Amino acid sequence: MRRAALALGCALVLTLAGCRRVPEGPEASGPSPFLRSLLLPSVGPTPYDWPRLNGRVVLVSFFATWCFPCLAELPTLEALQKEHGPQGFQVVLVGLDLEGERVLTPFAEQYALNFPVLVSDEGMQQGRSAFGLIPALPTTFLLDKEGRVAGAWKGMAGHEDVSKAVRTLLRR
Repeated sequence: MRRAALALGCALVLTLAGCRRVPEGPEASGPSPFLRSLLLPSVGPTPYDWPRLNGRVVLVSFFATWCFPCLAELPTLEALQKEHGPQGFQVVLVGLDLEGERVLTPFAEQYALNFPVLVSDEGMQQGRSAFGLIPALPTTFLLDKEGRVAGAWKGMAGHEDVSKAVRTLLRR
């Protein structure tokens, strides 16, 4: 009985996954839902130019200032930005701290990262974004030049694995 219910559930999920609205009009050629969800305020010394994300390979890392693995991953993200930025790559850090700007501004100023730090909104913190609910921190998504998710990592991402994926997407 349990197997039949599981099989039915899987079939339903697969069926519904194929039922999605095909965008028409200006939305079809505009930024992807993932890029649109990054239209957030930024803090810190690195300027954030949202329109420049379109057509770039973008690594979006969700973090919190109190998360030790998130902080430990920052040097990897900085190295990736330095290494691949000139070829059309951009790291974007999205802070999920509930205190928002109040804690993210001093954080961004202190660390002076070479990529923008964004302040998530309440909807994103509750899982209402194109990325859905973030299951762990850090969680990282790699978007291709069309703004589609091409890779994801839950927990700390290794420099070599991410760098290889970025190089592949930059060549396309």
